[in-house]
Amino acid sequence: MAELKVKLGSDSYDIHIGTNWISELANQFTQMKFSSNALIISDSNVAPLYSNKIAAVLNSVGFSTEHYSIDPGEQSKSATDAMDIYTKAIESKLDRKSPIVALGGGVVGDLAGFIAATYLRGVPFIQIPTTLLAQVDSSVGGKVAINHPLGKNLIGAFYQPELVFIDTLFLDTLPERELYTGLAEVLKYGVISDCDFFDYLRQNSNDILMKRPETIIKIIHRSCQIKADIVSTDERETGLRAILNFGHTIGHAIEAYTNFEKYNHGEAVAIGMHGAALISYHMGLCSAEVVEKICHCITKFHLPLKAAHCPADKILPLLVRDKKVINGKLNWVLIKDLGQVTIVNNVPDAIIAAALNEIT
Repeated sequence: MAELKVKLGSDSYDIHIGTNWISELANQFTQMKFSSNALIISDSNVAPLYSNKIAAVLNSVGFSTEHYSIDPGEQSKSATDAMDIYTKAIESKLDRKSPIVALGGGVVGDLAGFIAATYLRGVPFIQIPTTLLAQVDSSVGGKVAINHPLGKNLIGAFYQPELVFIDTLFLDTLPERELYTGLAEVLKYGVISDCDFFDYLRQNSNDILMKRPETIIKIIHRSCQIKADIVSTDERETGLRAILNFGHTIGHAIEAYTNFEKYNHGEAVAIGMHGAALISYHMGLCSAEVVEKICHCITKFHLPLKAAHCPADKILPLLVRDKKVINGKLNWVLIKDLGQVTIVNNVPDAIIAAALNEIT
């Protein structure tokens, strides 16, 4: 077992990481001052595998549990689905101390967190992430949201969980493609913050892909540690936290253009990291060797470098919908060296277009 704390004053919380230890959740819940009614939100892939197991653990310590399952995919992060869950919460008589439990990947976590942040102006929120992507990224940091037809995560809040409970056992039922998508975010942490971690990922790629327990625990722990440190310094993304968006500017545009159907989040971010690396190189910020190392590692983890059939001239207009646009200027997270990034808001259009042409 490994533990971390996200230090946010009165909103601080613990991240618990272990293997085959769902039963420990009972101990965690008995330490919280919750009401006895809990709502577990999951999706139709995860619910049949784990929802009853989590409910049984909570029932064993006196909780009454209700369940709500959504369809998998970004389309479920909608106002319509949110309204249906509010109805379920009201019908289940959830009060201001009733925990809402997110059991699933990033979509479930974002949606359930948005519900928790807004139902009765805020109720306790528990993250039990079941994908590598959610375990290392979306479950930590308090960003919750639903989508708008014109863009991803445009309607949301910062709302911290009471607890993040990670069990690597969930990864045993994770499809390989979903493992790879999580590794895109893991790789991101090495690029933006820790060159030694980046080298560890390169040198241990085979053990990671085979999901060797000690290796998986290590990469989850280090990824969460990096994110926790950044979030503790800048909870609401007024400065340092923006570096977590490396690769996401182009990635979100690719997801939007393909209607969230062709590329999953990690694949789009991997392509976006390639694009951001190329922009960094063309801006004279990093060497060609840095770009090559990043591309090599992306490929090692079975992630794409290019977005096929996504014309650059179609992707370019979607960039301006990014949440990082301030006064019409897009803030790019660019690389100076492995483990060192900077934020630039004056990238020439010609360089952006050239990079997009190289990755599409």
